[in-house]
Amino acid sequence: MKSHDKFSAKHKLPFPLLSDEEKRIVTAYRVWGEKSFMGRKYLGVHRVTYLIGADGVIRAVWPKVTPEGHAAEVLAAL
Repeated sequence: MKSHDKFSAKHKLPFPLLSDEEKRIVTAYRVWGEKSFMGRKYLGVHRVTYLIGADGVIRAVWPKVTPEGHAAEVLAAL
């Protein structure tokens, strides 16, 4: 939570950041799993975006997110 607070303060975010220390949410959304970097395998969170409607229904999923241009994609889907 300390890193969340520091990041939030640094970027002056007008909303709270959540923490999933017990990995309940990342497990439920199936975004926690094996990753690989430079031949080394490890467990981590995959970059996936879910667009969830006010009714709680998932409206769109972006399974492999690249930061460049992604915000525009999501805004277009809204």
